[in-house]
Amino acid sequence: MQGRRLTSLHFSAISLSALLLFSGCGYNQLQGLDEQVKAAWAEVQNQYQRRADLIPNLVSTVKGAAQFEQDTLQKVIEARSQATAIKLDAQALSDPATFKKFEEAQRNLSGALSRLMLVVERYPDLKANQNFRDLQAQLEGTENRIAVARKRYVESVAEYNKGIRFFPTNLTAKYLLGLKERETFTADEGAAKPPQVKF
Repeated sequence: MQGRRLTSLHFSAISLSALLLFSGCGYNQLQGLDEQVKAAWAEVQNQYQRRADLIPNLVSTVKGAAQFEQDTLQKVIEARSQATAIKLDAQALSDPATFKKFEEAQRNLSGALSRLMLVVERYPDLKANQNFRDLQAQLEGTENRIAVARKRYVESVAEYNKGIRFFPTNLTAKYLLGLKERETFTADEGAAKPPQVKF
């Protein structure tokens, strides 16, 4: 009887120690940070998809303009195709090569759209087209939403990466959960240079 009581007390002490150990190891904190990164990434993807969905209507409207540069339109179509072909789910956010491909494809699409908008400046009839102006406004709004979503993602990743690198949660992240640092967006080349303003 005495032996059973000691075994029961011993088991209770081990259970209590394990409970205290796991509550202090950051397991739940890391799970919460992981979910925040996934949610932020889902919003980034949502906004990129919104942009991709607007492009076919924009291209159709621009195609209607007489003698519009087909090469410019073709580059937008190709860039959209490349950007939508690369799928990056939340599980692959720790893969630098895949993340870089995704980021580069989105950057190329942004560049192609910027060139399209510059060329449109030479077409007053197209600029006056209500459908084009509506699409342009939606696209500008979407670009703003993308910037906000990316900012939130970068902030979420920073917190997550700190969580898996700081002691003692780094032990749980590495040995218990096998978590790796998540990739984040980088600034475009030349972003640190101020734009040249010419009159």
